[in-house]
Amino acid sequence: MRRKLPGGQSYFSLLALGESLGFSLDQLPVSLKILLENLLRHEDGDTVTWEDIAAVAQWPAPVAQSREVAFHPVRVLMPDSSGVPLLIDLAAMRDAMAARGLDARRVNPLLPIDMVIDHSIRLDHFGSKAAHRLNLEAELDRNRERYGVVRWAASQFDNLRVVPPGNGIVHQVNIEHLATVVATERDGDGETLAFPDSLVGMDSHTPMVNALGVFGWGVGGIEAATAMFRQPVSLTVPRIVGCRLVGTKRAGVMCADIVLTLTRFLREHDVLAAIVEFCGPGLDALSLPDRATIANMAAEYGATMGFFPVDQETLRYLDQTARSAEQVALVRDYTQAQGMWRGAEPAFPEVIEFDLGTVESSLAGPSRPEDRVSLANVANRFREVYADQIGAAPTPDVGLADRPMAHGDIVIAAINSCTNTSNPFQVVAAGLLARNAAARGLRTKPWVKTSFSPGSRTVTAMLENAGLMESLEALGFHLSGYGCMSCGSSAGALAEPILSQIRNGDLVAMGMLSSNRNFEGRLHAAVRGTFLTSPPQVVAYAIAGSVLHDLSSESLGVDPAGKPVFLEEIWPSDAEIQDCLAAVLHKDLFRQAYDTFADIGTGWSDIPFNTEPAFDWDPASLFLRRPPFVETNTGLADPIAGARMLLLLGDNITTDHISPGALIPPQTDSGRYLAAHGVAAGKFGTYISRRANHDVMIRGTFANTRLRNELVPGREGGFTRHQPSGDVMSIFAASERYRAASCPMIVVAGANYGCGSSRDWAAKGTRLLGVRIVIAESFERIHRSNLLGMGVIPLQFLPGVTRHSLQLVGDETFDIPALASALQPGTTITARFHRASGATETISLLSRVDTRREADWVRHGGILPFVLEELALAS
Repeated sequence: MRRKLPGGQSYFSLLALGESLGFSLDQLPVSLKILLENLLRHEDGDTVTWEDIAAVAQWPAPVAQSREVAFHPVRVLMPDSSGVPLLIDLAAMRDAMAARGLDARRVNPLLPIDMVIDHSIRLDHFGSKAAHRLNLEAELDRNRERYGVVRWAASQFDNLRVVPPGNGIVHQVNIEHLATVVATERDGDGETLAFPDSLVGMDSHTPMVNALGVFGWGVGGIEAATAMFRQPVSLTVPRIVGCRLVGTKRAGVMCADIVLTLTRFLREHDVLAAIVEFCGPGLDALSLPDRATIANMAAEYGATMGFFPVDQETLRYLDQTARSAEQVALVRDYTQAQGMWRGAEPAFPEVIEFDLGTVESSLAGPSRPEDRVSLANVANRFREVYADQIGAAPTPDVGLADRPMAHGDIVIAAINSCTNTSNPFQVVAAGLLARNAAARGLRTKPWVKTSFSPGSRTVTAMLENAGLMESLEALGFHLSGYGCMSCGSSAGALAEPILSQIRNGDLVAMGMLSSNRNFEGRLHAAVRGTFLTSPPQVVAYAIAGSVLHDLSSESLGVDPAGKPVFLEEIWPSDAEIQDCLAAVLHKDLFRQAYDTFADIGTGWSDIPFNTEPAFDWDPASLFLRRPPFVETNTGLADPIAGARMLLLLGDNITTDHISPGALIPPQTDSGRYLAAHGVAAGKFGTYISRRANHDVMIRGTFANTRLRNELVPGREGGFTRHQPSGDVMSIFAASERYRAASCPMIVVAGANYGCGSSRDWAAKGTRLLGVRIVIAESFERIHRSNLLGMGVIPLQFLPGVTRHSLQLVGDETFDIPALASALQPGTTITARFHRASGATETISLLSRVDTRREADWVRHGGILPFVLEELALAS
C-alpha cells in the first residue's frame, strides 16, 4: 500500500487501497479519508483489522455506520489548566508503579505532548502600559508551586515540550506554529514516512486546528492520558455533515458575525457530535484565519470537529506563518496525492447550505453562544431576558460619563480569546475603529474594565507596526497578557466602587467579550450576563458603556464640538483594513515570535524543581496534593439500591456549572476550607489554579453562583435539599451526609448535559462527591466520555421521557439492580424509583457506554487505573 511522493517520502496510499478493494474512494469526505489512512497505517490484526478498514472505506454504507474503530493520534496538546492536573495524575501513577516494585519511569508518555501555559494569567491589572508586566509577575508568584511540577515533568518525560507563560494561547500557537498539517517520521527501514498530522487536545476548542485540515478534537485530560501512552482512542465512525458555504460576506461584516450566526444555524440543524466538513464556493472568500474562527467554535455548535480541507489558502497561510518551503511543498504534494486536497464536493449523505451573504452585524447572549441577536436587537434582548430584575429600565444617556451606574451597564469589555485575536482582519479593524473614535474625542466609560489579551505575540507586533496600539491604549485597551484571562474565568476583581454600585442598586451588570463562551457565572460573580461579539464591536460598546444603547441607530457619544458620533462614521472600510494588513502582516512577525519560543524574561527558568523520577510531594501544599484517582475500584457497576437524588437540573448544564473556574468566594465550602488552612481570602485564587488539590475541587463541584438546582427552587448557587430530612445545605455538605449513611447518589438532568469546556474536573468532582450515575435527556460528547473516564455511568432517558414527564420532585429513591449490564454498549437497562407516597414506577434507560473500551474503563475504576494496569503488565 506504500507509494512515494516527489520529495522521496513514502506514504500509505488511499488510491492503492481503493484499487485493492475494487472501488474508488474519491467521493469520501476528506475528514474520513484521514481517519481511513490512520487505520490503514496502524493495521495490526488486533486493535485495527482489515475488516475495519474495508468497512470504513464503504462509508456511508450500513457496515460503516456506528462501527467502533481505534484511532491513533500523532500528538497531544494541552493548556496548563487541564495539563497540570494531568501531570499530577502521572506523578501519582509513578508512585503507584513504584509501590508495585516496578520502575516508576515506566510511566512516561510515548507520544509528543505540547503544553502551553496560557490559562493561569489573571486580569488583575489593566488600563496601563505596565498591566502586562504586572499580571505576568503576579502569575509567576501565584503559580510557583504549580509551575514547579511542570518543570519537574519536563525534566522527566521524554516527549513533553512546554511553552512558558507569556507566549500565547494554546490554540493560536497551535495553528501559527505547532501544527505541521503533514507529519513525518523514520520507520523501521530507515525510510521517511509521511502521514496526516492529527491530535487530541485537552480543551474543547482544539478543533480550531481543523481550519488547517488537521484531524483533531477536544478530550478531557483523563482520556488524553490513554493517547499519551499510545493507547488508541476508541470511537465510533462519525456522522459527517457537509456544510456548503455559498455567497460572500457583506461589507463591514466580521468573521465573528459569521461564526455567531453559523453557530445558531448549525445548532438548529442538530450537528451534535458530528464532524461538520465545510465545502462549497463560499470557501474561496474565507481566509485561513476566518476558517480558524469558525472551526474554533465547533464545540459551541455542538460538533466534534469543524473541518476544512487543505487548499491554496492553506498553503498561503503556512507560508505567511513562516513554515519552511519544504514543509509547504510536502503539504501540497501529500494532500494532492491522497485526494485530501479540496476539490469536487464529497458525496455527503447530509448537506446543509449556508449563505455568507445573509450575515449581518451580530452578537450572542446573554448566556449562550448560540443565542445570536442582531446589533439592532441587543437592547430588546436584554430587556426580555432580565425583565423581572430590571422592570422598565430607562436607556441611560450615552453621553454622560459621570452618571450613576444603571441596569445594562458593561463593567467588563475585553478584546480576548484565540477565537478572534487570531484573525488579523478583525484585530486591525478594532485598532482602526479605536483610532477613529479617539480622533473624534470619544473615550470608554469609567465603569468599564477594559483589556486586550491576544493569543500570540504576533498580534501586538502587527498592531505596533501599524501604529494602532497607541489608539487602542487611548481607549484603555492596553496589553494585559498573552493568555485566556477573561475568556477562561480569570477576569480578575472589579473595583470596589463598581461592586458597591452593583450590590446597592441590585443592578444587572453585563460583560462584552470577543471570545467564544458566555455561560452564566463564567466571567465574574457580579456580572449577570455576557454578550459575545467582534473585536471592533467590543471597542464600540466600551465607549457606549451599556447594552441598552442601540448602536445601529443611536450615537456612541458626542465629539468636542457637540456633534453626535455614530458607529457607521468611524467603522473602517474593508479596503482600509486590507491595505493596513498588506503593509504590516508578514512572515517576519511569526519568525520573531517563535524563534524566541522559550522563557522571555518571565522568571520561568528560575522556578526550582526536583529531578528525581518520583515527584517530591509537600504534605503542607494547598496547591498540589496526590490525587486519589489511580486506585482500582471495581465496584462502580455494582447494583444500586435506595439511591438519593443529589441534584435535579435543567437543560444546558455546562461544565462551568459543574466545576467553576472563577475566583473562589470566601463564603463557599472551598473558601472555608482554604481559610481553615491559613490562606488569606485575597490569596484563594481561582478554581483553575487549585485544580491539583482535590480537597478544594470536591468542595467546588456544583458550586457555580448561577447554578439552579430544582430541588431548591428560587435559589441560585451550590445548594440542595437533603432527603429525607428536607434540610437545605450546600451540595458538598449533603454529599458528606449521604456518604456517612452509605447512601448512593445520582444526578438527574435535562438535555445537553455537560456542554461547554472539556473540563475533566467536572467529572472528577462528580466522582469524588460519590455520585454513581448521571441520568439526563442527552449528554455533550466530551463530558459523557469524561464521566466514564472517572467510572461514573451516564444513562439517558428514552425519547419523550423527561424529569417533568416522570414528575420527579427529589424525595424519590432509585434502584438499578442490573447496573453491570450498562457496560454493554448501547444496552437499555431497567431502573425503579420509589416515591415518598410509597408508589413505585419502572423506567427504561439507555446506557451511554458507547464503546467496549469505555466499559473497560469503568470495570477498572476509571481511565487512570486502566492505563496503570496496562503499563504494569507491559514487558
